[in-house]
Amino acid sequence: MSGEGPDPPATDRESPVGAPVIRGDPAVTGQRPEEAVEFDPEDPESLERAAETVRQFAAETAGQTDTVYMLRGAAACAALVRGEGSYKAAAERAGGEATVAFIRKWSRVHDLPRSIRKHVAMGQIAPTAAKHIARVSGEARLRLAWAALDAEMTVRQVRSVASDVNDGASVEQALDEDGVTLGRMAVTLPPRVYQELRREAALEDVDPDDIVAGALERRFDGHR
Repeated sequence: MSGEGPDPPATDRESPVGAPVIRGDPAVTGQRPEEAVEFDPEDPESLERAAETVRQFAAETAGQTDTVYMLRGAAACAALVRGEGSYKAAAERAGGEATVAFIRKWSRVHDLPRSIRKHVAMGQIAPTAAKHIARVSGEARLRLAWAALDAEMTVRQVRSVASDVNDGASVEQALDEDGVTLGRMAVTLPPRVYQELRREAALEDVDPDDIVAGALERRFDGHR
């Protein structure tokens, strides 16, 4: 048995660049796998399709609310960067209104871990908020995403917190300064579980949060 402890959660994309892992999941998007466009950075025709998609995406992003469309555009950006070798080359290949900054931002969204991209596809995290979540790295990225989800943070709030984190603040501090408590979420329990939780908390003279946290820590430690 290794003494290195549990593996940390994924904070970056683990599936191939351009693959429609979330976009092709009918349970998430309602779109069948064969309907989801895949961008293969190693295939010239697919790369040309990515360039066309990025060019169109850059021209039509403003005001767009279709999350699958946004994720497809992000996938095209990432595939084009991988295929061309740099953000600058990708922007030159796409042309139109596609700038280096635009392609960089949306490529980062494509590189978010599946757990975050799933909520983006379902419309629970705005794609524009995801751009700012993608600006931070490591577990701070996950914590900001879940705080945005549970506290119903605005895009402006997410942007502000991401900027503070990149300026050196911890994500907990940055969220707290914005009035958001990291880790606070509403949970609905079955009546029997709720009853026992309250009863044990009273008898053990502890907060229900402590019992829930302890049970979840044991569960998650056992899965790693």
